[in-house]
Amino acid sequence: MPERRASRRLMNQINVVPYIDVMLVLLVIFMVTAPLIQPGQVDLPEIGQSPAPPVAPLEVLIRNDAALALRDPGGEERAVTRQELARLVRQKQTQNPNQPVVISADKNVRYQAVMEIMDLLHKEQIKKVGLLVKPGAK
Repeated sequence: MPERRASRRLMNQINVVPYIDVMLVLLVIFMVTAPLIQPGQVDLPEIGQSPAPPVAPLEVLIRNDAALALRDPGGEERAVTRQELARLVRQKQTQNPNQPVVISADKNVRYQAVMEIMDLLHKEQIKKVGLLVKPGAK
């Protein structure tokens, strides 16, 4: 009698019972340990309130004809000479040492004129000098 080989059937199904068992065990472990975990707390740094609001700057205006003017934070504008400019700005900064000074020049003013005013203010030990610009349209 010819020997018959045992025919093997292709198995087209996966036995998922072991995977379900593992999933249920993990679910039980997470359900038991979740209430025991304390939520983490972050200690954030604290800052104090600013003692005073920022000081509005003094504005040095350089017009197209190289005339100078000084505008107070209140909006009062006054024509000045170079000597008066240095004296007035120094006087304002002795009253309030944290008050910045910004230079606002017409766009047609030569760069040299702006640098001369910055140099004058620097020689007079005026602190916090900057340039005021208008943002361009995009």
